Formats: sequence, C-alpha cells, structure tokens
Amino acid sequence: MNIMLIAATGAEVALTLAYLMERWAKTAEGSFHQGNISIRVLITGVGITATTYHMSKALATERFDLLFMAGIAGAYDRSISLGELVFVTKEVPGDLGAEDGYNFLDVFDLALQPPDAPPFNGKWLTNPTDNLPLHIDLQQVSGLTCNTVTGTSFTALEREKKYNPQIESMEGAALHYVALLENIPFAQVRSISNYVGKRDRASWEIEMAVSNLNKWLINLLNTLC
Repeated sequence: MNIMLIAATGAEVALTLAYLMERWAKTAEGSFHQGNISIRVLITGVGITATTYHMSKALATERFDLLFMAGIAGAYDRSISLGELVFVTKEVPGDLGAEDGYNFLDVFDLALQPPDAPPFNGKWLTNPTDNLPLHIDLQQVSGLTCNTVTGTSFTALEREKKYNPQIESMEGAALHYVALLENIPFAQVRSISNYVGKRDRASWEIEMAVSNLNKWLINLLNTLC
C-alpha cells in the first residue's frame, strides 16, 4: 500500500518523520518503505491553495492507495477534549463567498456553485469511508475549512449557526476536494489544540495536541507493518 502522509507544517508530524527516518528504509527524500507499506511525507504549507497545489503536483507523478492528512485543529464542539483526536469525515469551505452587510453568503447561496454538483453533497465534501484500506477508531466529526482562522466570538457564532461544524482547520477541504475528484481513498485525522472563539493563545494546548497526534500516528504505522 502506497500512502501519502500530508501535513501543513513539518512541526505537526516531526516526531512521526523522525520515527520513519530511524525505523524505516528511506527510498527518496521524504519517502520510506517497510514490508508492503510505502509512505511519502508531503509538507504542503498552510492553507487551501498550498495544499491543493502540492497534493496535485504529487498526484501527477505517483499513484497512491491512500491520502492521509494529519494535523491540529480548533474545536467548536466543547464535548471534544483538548488533545483529543478526531476523524474528520465531512468538510465544508467556511469563508468562500461574499459578505452582505454582517451576513456571509457562501458560493452556494450566491448560486455560483450547485450544492450537489460533484464533489459536493449538500454543500459538504463527504468521505464515503467504506473504501478505506484501514480502520480508524476515532470519533467522526464535521469540519469547517477557512483561510482566515476564526478569532472572534462573533465570527465563531456566525460560522457555527451557518454550518454547525465540530472542528475548524485551514486545509481539510482541499484534501476532500482533490481526493473525491481523483477517486482516491482518503482520511483526515486532527488533534484538538484549542476551542474556536475569541483568540486566546494562552489557553491553547498545541504541544499536547501534537504529541498525542504523533503517538497515534506511530502506533498506526506499527499496526500496518
């Protein structure tokens, strides 16, 4: 099985990359092999544009059996604990559209994009999950992808009212969009570093979220081999 492991920043998967470099055979820069598993680590940079470009460039030259995105995220759903891992099974673009006074109109409201035109399904980019080549035993959640991370209580409330997402990231929709159109099995796992609302970095738990994410990833790799 050939896996593309995707992260926006190297810091989010640094421990996993160190594990691969120590325990797996390096076949090329960022590529590793053990048993019947090959992994290419792709650090895309932050945001939808960079993620879409670097994923598409990699897919133009290599075929993958699984696209696996890993990273940290903020949570709207306060029942999700900081440091907890979740499996994002559907995504919606959260800031693609226009402002109408204090209201936000997305591309579906503006009739610029039919809500059910592929790869969308009622505005959402939904992972079918039944074609995954591995089992992910994590809570399944919905995700909102924004180029501008929510940082005010007003924006958080408006986005929550409009989409009722459970988590927020800056790249998830890019993965879902590309994978669905290319018909490649995919998964997105996020570790929660903060709650979405008024920006307060002092309350964030980035170190714990990253540590928990990498422990889980390394354990997953061990089970695959």
